[in-house]
Amino acid sequence: MATVKYGVIGAGSIAQFRHVPEIYNNPNAELVAIVDINKDRCNMVCEKYDAKPYYDYKKMLAEEKLDAVVVATPNYLHAQQTIDSLKAGCHVLVEKPMATTRADAKKMIATAKQKRKYLMIGMNQRLMAPHVKAKEILETGKLGKVLSFETTFKHGGPDGWSQDGAASWFFIKNKAVMGVTGDLGVHKADLMRYLLGEEFVEVTGFIGTLDKVNDKGKIINIDDNAYISMKSKSGTLGTMTISWTNYGNMEDNGTTLYCENGVMLISRCKEFGVKVLYKNGQSEFYKVGKVATNTEQVGSGVSEMFTDCIINRKKPSIDGMEGYRAIDIIISAMESAKTGKAKKISQR
Repeated sequence: MATVKYGVIGAGSIAQFRHVPEIYNNPNAELVAIVDINKDRCNMVCEKYDAKPYYDYKKMLAEEKLDAVVVATPNYLHAQQTIDSLKAGCHVLVEKPMATTRADAKKMIATAKQKRKYLMIGMNQRLMAPHVKAKEILETGKLGKVLSFETTFKHGGPDGWSQDGAASWFFIKNKAVMGVTGDLGVHKADLMRYLLGEEFVEVTGFIGTLDKVNDKGKIINIDDNAYISMKSKSGTLGTMTISWTNYGNMEDNGTTLYCENGVMLISRCKEFGVKVLYKNGQSEFYKVGKVATNTEQVGSGVSEMFTDCIINRKKPSIDGMEGYRAIDIIISAMESAKTGKAKKISQR
């Protein structure tokens, strides 16, 4: 296969800032068509990137000979659009969260297996340069076991990022299903699994709606803040703090790992993406690039990885089961928040 022919379902911000330009600029990919129910938006993006506009994804699947589809629509649409695209014979890259229920995620995985197509989830945090470097250092064993961690992901909310601002689907319960937990929490759940190299077995969630309002000035009916305590299979303890109400015009996307032989700080400093402070007094500082923010974009590497997997016929490392494990953590935390009790995570 010389190039991978793509169709993109959804022309919102994640498509416009990440998927569409990254596919368009990849010499091994061809952007064929874009779908969006907002015709003006769809036409604008298609004209910019010389793609064919569609307003119904099923029509695109029927009319175009595509190799792959990117699903970048509201959360509640991910599962069905992914399944339909797989059944149409396309490999699928779907945005996170891959689904809004465990059952739907499993159906997506089963369909990909049945159709012998790749399913990849757009969890880009593990591909960001500081996180790649951190994983590399951890794998040397110099820091020993990770004993505990603190990880944060906070910004001012999707009303400052989404194409529809405060009227965004992110703030509509039946379209988003998960609020900040699905938007930022899934990223962090996946990142910590990746860095630690093991599964989480128990979570406790404190999840609430504290301040965020919609375009009508009314408090949204979906979570805008969450504090989640986590325990790994080997006993590592940690916290994840995520927020849509960081109004200081600053994104906080950092992680601190407290290890047997020292401390690792990831994206906690503007100059150095990774800092390692050993308990013997030695230290290491790495200028390894930045983590993407809403205001400062860097390449996500997601579509590039997916394209490479298709061309070279290798299973994506961020596959459906990786996506399932991440949403399982988040759904478990949401269940914990409702019951007020810690929630065990099944490893099935």
